Amino acid sequence: MRKKVKGKHEELKKESKLTDPDYTRNEFYKKGIKMMADERMEDAIQAFEKALRVDPNHVDSLIKLGYARFHADDFSGAMEAYDKVLQIDVTNADAWNLKGLVHYELKNYEKALECVEKAIDSNPTDGMAWYNKGCYHSILNQIPEAIEALKRSIEIDVKNAKRAVKDKDFENVKAEEGFRRIVEVVVLESVRQGYHHVGQIVWTTMLGKAEVEDAMKKLMEKGLIIKKEKKQGFHKQEIYELAPEIAEKIGAEKKSKFGFATKKSSASINNLKELIQAIQATKSAIERLDVDETLSNLEVFIDSKKKGQQMIEQFLEEHREIRLYKIRIKDRGVEFLQANKQKMSELFDNMEMNITQKLRNAVAQN
Repeated sequence: MRKKVKGKHEELKKESKLTDPDYTRNEFYKKGIKMMADERMEDAIQAFEKALRVDPNHVDSLIKLGYARFHADDFSGAMEAYDKVLQIDVTNADAWNLKGLVHYELKNYEKALECVEKAIDSNPTDGMAWYNKGCYHSILNQIPEAIEALKRSIEIDVKNAKRAVKDKDFENVKAEEGFRRIVEVVVLESVRQGYHHVGQIVWTTMLGKAEVEDAMKKLMEKGLIIKKEKKQGFHKQEIYELAPEIAEKIGAEKKSKFGFATKKSSASINNLKELIQAIQATKSAIERLDVDETLSNLEVFIDSKKKGQQMIEQFLEEHREIRLYKIRIKDRGVEFLQANKQKMSELFDNMEMNITQKLRNAVAQN
């Protein structure tokens, strides 16, 4: 029986080789990814180069080749790979951002800034690009611009706040009032995640105790958190929680006795329902080949002030696809929309099924 199963597997593999013109390229690409995961950068470089001999214009292989060369300290080789990507697609945000990192390593901060600004032009919701832009402005001692870019990156991904407070590239701005507000964001997010004691927050964020206590004081003054006293044996312990209206708005996580976090799901349920409504409106616009309405609806899934952050957290690949669809529709209008109508509808159908299941689970949990 085992031989039959193995034989069937070999037949399927052989059939895949014959029917999939990209099979060989993809096998080399997957091998390169595995080598990178094992930190075998020279082997990864060889695998990606073999993939590119089969398909010289495979953007994913070029991006990963550049990344592997970068980590092997071959900066000129990395730059060459990213430049080839940009010859194929000048709007590739990843290539611009990574090219900026090469300039950063070479201490060409002005050029790094130029590259990351092009990355943001191509993808305004790329939180890491905004973060890098903040770093480069800080190094160049351009303080207001650094703070503004960092704020934008945190709006897209709140984890960037925690990253920033430990990042030496922001040394030039850490005394600024705007940066101290970012420390408040880190502390507020820690409380939301279920860390209620000053000691816990100091431990998890690597901030100083005085910084955490100062941030706590300001957050209480703003009505964002409240302080309570909890009896513990013969002693009373101060704990901090989100103010009730804030907890209802953004959701709060509560640590179980085993240390795992459980999230209040009322905010989550509303977000999922809104996402489904946005999907249905978008599908309707696509079906009618309404270019303006489709573009407007796609922006809902991209803009971090709307559903962009939720998409990045839960549907990253779909978020990238939608962003590319928007660029293409802007360029080619109804022609592109008509040619890709079915493909776009399928993407939103799959998202809707996925979200519906999430919604059922959230309702059941509630």
